[in-house]
Amino acid sequence: MKANHKDAVLSYTLVITGAPYTSQAPQTALAFAEALVAAGHHIDRVFLYGDGVQLASALITPPSDEVNWTRHWCDFLQQHQVPAAACIASALRRGVLDKKEQERYGMASHNLVQPFVIAGLGEWVEATGQSDRLIHFNGSV
Repeated sequence: MKANHKDAVLSYTLVITGAPYTSQAPQTALAFAEALVAAGHHIDRVFLYGDGVQLASALITPPSDEVNWTRHWCDFLQQHQVPAAACIASALRRGVLDKKEQERYGMASHNLVQPFVIAGLGEWVEATGQSDRLIHFNGSV
């Protein structure tokens, strides 16, 4: 007998386009991701695009009395083994580089925090084809 739709385990791709500290997108997305996992659902991938790629910067250093959203996201991704990617074009425009792009452009350093990787929009398209649901968290008011 087929399970009821309400009892089905669904897979999700989350897209974050709002930057931490200037939008609620990363915070809301993390709360949603935690709720999904707690309910038994699966997250196929988290994809950062536009200003959302700032979440993957190792240089984000909020004051000690504020939440470090990058650290919280990294902990969540590692704990639940969720792949996460930052759009290469968006990342380059905002100064978020991995070692490969640092070398390619002759930059002094790289700052992409693990477990995030740099990827193209093809990764996003592929993930949306695999997931049951695509949820977008943007930085618009």
